[in-house]
Amino acid sequence: GDPGYYAGLFSTADFEAALRGGEVHFGTHLDVTSYAEGVRETHNPSGRALPAVVWDFYQNGCSLRLLSPQAFSPTVWHFLSILQEHFGSMAGANTYLTPPGTQGFAPHYDDIEAFVLQLEGKKHWRVYSPRTDAEVLPQFSSANLTQAELGEPVLEAVLEAGDLLYFPRGFIHQGDCLPDAHSLHITVSSYQRNSWGDLLEKLLPAALQMALEEDVEYRQGLPMDYLGYMGVANSDARDARRTAFMEKVQSLIKKLVDYAPIDAAVDQRAKSFLHDCLPPVLTQSEKAQSVYGFPARWQDGGPCDVDIRITKDTEVRLLRHGIVRLCNEEAGVMLYYTTENSRVYHKEEPKFLEIDPEYTDSIEFLLSSYPNHISVDTLPCETLEDKISLATLLFEKGILTTKKPLVQV
Repeated sequence: GDPGYYAGLFSTADFEAALRGGEVHFGTHLDVTSYAEGVRETHNPSGRALPAVVWDFYQNGCSLRLLSPQAFSPTVWHFLSILQEHFGSMAGANTYLTPPGTQGFAPHYDDIEAFVLQLEGKKHWRVYSPRTDAEVLPQFSSANLTQAELGEPVLEAVLEAGDLLYFPRGFIHQGDCLPDAHSLHITVSSYQRNSWGDLLEKLLPAALQMALEEDVEYRQGLPMDYLGYMGVANSDARDARRTAFMEKVQSLIKKLVDYAPIDAAVDQRAKSFLHDCLPPVLTQSEKAQSVYGFPARWQDGGPCDVDIRITKDTEVRLLRHGIVRLCNEEAGVMLYYTTENSRVYHKEEPKFLEIDPEYTDSIEFLLSSYPNHISVDTLPCETLEDKISLATLLFEKGILTTKKPLVQV
């Protein structure tokens, strides 16, 4: 209820600044939409979203959706980076600027948990329960729906600046502007494709592959005549062979649990999450104690202060606990990390280092020691050279910080 509660998060001035920056493109970063008489339309031209063109669309009753505002706003970036750590799942956002007396989108439901934060003006919302059990916590978003498909709303409210509205996956929603005010809101999303079923999609194929490799029962041939008594056409038949066949399948499925590499599947989920993540937002002290504050520069005709002088006595720690994940893969031991991620979702490939298996204990030691600093000499590597080499590599990737800024000799 406090109109200033979200002040500084994002504003129409920030919207304008993003357009003035010249990096906003129609269809990639900005959608121009309208919804009238039951028809939802997208009006994106090609090319850059120049302010004169964008504001002309707005004046003519179109809604503007800025995708991934975290790419243009450090404040939104910081906000989402905190939420992704809290939820353990990707946190994304879109901002919506809607003219008075208009609606930009048709009723629909989404595949994400949605938090609508009203930033400016006000907006009238109607929210409807999932229509069927199949639409409760759906895996995918719906197509545009018609008013006739909706029934009565379970919630109808006008959000004003400072208000928040939450609706889970599968709840149908639509928002329209009242005649007397524009609306600017940001929708924060999380928990997309982050269900038990999504974990099992990774786990079950891996479990079956291990069972095939390790248990001859999974490799035995099917009965020669099973096509004659199995299948939909035979589903009503009373046949002992059908009973035996069903029991065999059930037995094999139950045994899969014994072969399920649950931890490995979770690691693969974590690997995907780290690819989804925004890079961490650094405090001034973190910058000063990391490679991002390192004093390397060009001076007097050449580079200076380039060498990273880490010694056995240098005290280090992970920049953040959630920025790395060790994964054992066929190609070797991989350390996935987020510090070099883009602020634009999946703009780049996952970032990882192939780690010598001998360094695994040291990575785990750094994880278990966080948030405390430890001296490089205590890393459980075989030689001092290995300890310094590993610490230097992780420092260069922004994964490690030092207790004190490194002093150049």
